[in-house]
Amino acid sequence: MLEWTNEGCPFVRKHYAQPPGNMQGLQADAKADETVWLTVISSAPGKQGYVEGAAANQWTEEHGAAPAHVLLDPDGSLGRLYQAKTTPHMFIIGPNGQVAYQGAIDSVASANVADINSATNYVREALTSLAAGEPIAVNTTKPYGCSVKY
Repeated sequence: MLEWTNEGCPFVRKHYAQPPGNMQGLQADAKADETVWLTVISSAPGKQGYVEGAAANQWTEEHGAAPAHVLLDPDGSLGRLYQAKTTPHMFIIGPNGQVAYQGAIDSVASANVADINSATNYVREALTSLAAGEPIAVNTTKPYGCSVKY
């Protein structure tokens, strides 16, 4: 699982808000299913969201997040490789090593925390399907959020 993030983005803050802890819940569920969750920060130096290791770890801890690792990608090489466009932009890598899902975290493109409950969570649905060995019904959606700050 790859999650592009930027702590300054209101769309990211929506999913990390506590409650409901939407992103943290997905991370915990993924970990329980032995899915490796990587949070990627592709913000370039001097751009919104740029952080160094200690600051990234502090933000992760303060928000109760539980990715396996936070990857710093200040030159944007990983982000460009995956063509990450927004924060959040979600990619699920299937057991065959191919992208099984890419796009939005959910179906409601807003920064309003109240919208989480009414949204279809595409990531949760895709992870559930993968864990059950079933095909993913929706494997590509348009990501929404703030642009990645390359």
